[in-house]
Amino acid sequence: MTVRFCDRYIDKRSRTHDQMVQAARSGVQNIAEGSKASGTSKKMELKLTNVARASLEELRLDYEDFLRHRSLALWTEHDPRRRALVARRCTTADQVAAWVQEQHGSDGLPNTQAPSMRSIPSILSTKSTYPALAANAALVLIGVACALLDRQIAAQAAAFMAEGGFTERLYRLRSAHRRNPPQT
Repeated sequence: MTVRFCDRYIDKRSRTHDQMVQAARSGVQNIAEGSKASGTSKKMELKLTNVARASLEELRLDYEDFLRHRSLALWTEHDPRRRALVARRCTTADQVAAWVQEQHGSDGLPNTQAPSMRSIPSILSTKSTYPALAANAALVLIGVACALLDRQIAAQAAAFMAEGGFTERLYRLRSAHRRNPPQT
């Protein structure tokens, strides 16, 4: 999604374009690398998951800068579009793009909102442009990913504290084996 966003709204020669694409890629790659490392090093798994989380935080700041530099509105935490996007459970960039297009066609508000919701002044003042909708959608999804990563990091840290790392587990097994060698 970030590659598509950057290709459409940020000059390809810009440092920001490269930085955003690399931060998004780093988030994905470090999650995958951490998962692969989990079998041999819980410490490395935790470290790489934290790097992924930090990369997504950097990406979040870039999207916020994009909105601020263009005087586009950043959705509040209670904006109904946030819940609508999360409820959609998009799994591909195409699905997010379709959602953005639907929102653009409905003045930026979910079609399911009651008419009274459409009269909220802060929502009416929000610009319903594609770049604003796309950047805010990306921010919502980054927020979801970060919340999930925070939970994963907490679980990984707890498992590491309780079980130790791979080397520690091997040492315990070797020590137990030495104390009670198998009878032949």
